[in-house]
Amino acid sequence: MTRRTLLSAALGAPALVRGTTKPVNLLVIMTDQQRFSALSCAGNSILKTPNLDRLASEGAIFENAITPCPVCVPARTSILTGKSMQGTGVTGNAAATDTVLDCGPSFDNVLAAAGYNTEYHGKYHSPYKLASTYKNKVPYAGAKVEGAPSEHRQYLDYLDQHVPKRPLRPGEVLSKDFQRPYIPALLDGHITDPGEEPGQGEVYGWLQIPKEHAHAAFTVDETIDALDRMAAGPFSLTCSIGPPHPPFLNVAPYWGMYPAKDMPLPENFQHDMTWSPYRNRQAQMKKYQSPEAIREGLSIYYGMVREADDNIGRLLARLDALGLRDNTLVIFTSDHGEMMGSHGMGSKMTFYEESVHVPLLMRLPGRIKAGTRIAAPVSTMDLFATILDYLEVKAPRTESASLRPLLEGSGASLADFRVSEWFGAQVPNFMVRTKDWKLILGAGAANRSQDALFDLKNDPGEVTNLIGAPALRAKNQGRAGELRDRLVQWLEKNGNPAARTVRSRPLG
Repeated sequence: MTRRTLLSAALGAPALVRGTTKPVNLLVIMTDQQRFSALSCAGNSILKTPNLDRLASEGAIFENAITPCPVCVPARTSILTGKSMQGTGVTGNAAATDTVLDCGPSFDNVLAAAGYNTEYHGKYHSPYKLASTYKNKVPYAGAKVEGAPSEHRQYLDYLDQHVPKRPLRPGEVLSKDFQRPYIPALLDGHITDPGEEPGQGEVYGWLQIPKEHAHAAFTVDETIDALDRMAAGPFSLTCSIGPPHPPFLNVAPYWGMYPAKDMPLPENFQHDMTWSPYRNRQAQMKKYQSPEAIREGLSIYYGMVREADDNIGRLLARLDALGLRDNTLVIFTSDHGEMMGSHGMGSKMTFYEESVHVPLLMRLPGRIKAGTRIAAPVSTMDLFATILDYLEVKAPRTESASLRPLLEGSGASLADFRVSEWFGAQVPNFMVRTKDWKLILGAGAANRSQDALFDLKNDPGEVTNLIGAPALRAKNQGRAGELRDRLVQWLEKNGNPAARTVRSRPLG
């Protein structure tokens, strides 16, 4: 018996498509910083995402999927490993440059051991040791890794071959990320803070690169090439697209595709933050409280999402052309969302819906019923167990729960809440969310951030903190306590020492 056969026997042979001898393949497509509402199939009446809409209509859309952490690297690592921040030890973005930390295995590590051909293309941003079993050299994000290309350098080399550098023209500035000109928009740091070099999150504008050579197109081209190589299967292939993460730059024709003048402001744009956990954060983000600037910011953001959708359409079309549609589990998600003017803020790192509520679509013909909509709360951390369940490869025990029972109509045994975490100083550290309710709170009495309870059914904009003003707090302490109890049980189950301090924290 060969080593590969032994591993397959130990972990479970790859699942077979009904009536065939073909194992089920896996295609994971991710964007970065895309909130749930940035999908037309999620009810957005302005933005059009026809390819993702098609994926949802042919499979399932999860209406209440949350990220395990509203920050890139912790979220991505939890998706890969099925573990919370406590389980992975990844508490911030610095871990993207770590080549030593062993927080696995990832679902791809498990699949590689079971005989799958695995590749990952695009933005990785997880501890690099998890990339050890990919057949391709996954580009690293920061610290130099011997034998692997730099993610940034790889794309710049491509640009140098296809889009020659040229002098700046009047009205243009240089993109530090892409080393090509762009025309800044109202939120851009060159306009809001003249004389200072803007950071990545302060860059907004019209990038002067043809769409076929933009970063999203480059990543999808690399993935399509991989799909052609891997078509014989079984394979696990990830396409990790950078947009709509900053820099917030449109290429033509996406610049102005959704005119700024037509952008409605978020309903909670002028939220009185008196009882908000993020009152101080909002006070530091004055430029996100300009109506004109936010309309233009939303125009750019929607253009970036549409660019990603168009490129995803090319990838799905190639999957179809290769005859792989019917035996490939396709998953689309994002690591976290983006505020973009909601509550007068930008970026992520909050437990508001715009930051923590993410898209999650799944398709597997013959297994997942077309047009399925799941209202129950789920976490993208659950993808680890779900993937291995559908591919029928034995999964190591983690904090991840397979979503297959929900998809196949027998999900009553799954917990009716999910948890998100973030450990910034003096901001809430935990969120526990059911379908209709959300509690946000600090990890203990030492954290002096404001706690918050929201009725998502009647207050989807999260404007009224039901444990903020004293009169409301007295009426809603019972509901808040019930949600805190669920969080404590989850923390205890996962061996998280914060269970004790969360239990003793006075709510309010």
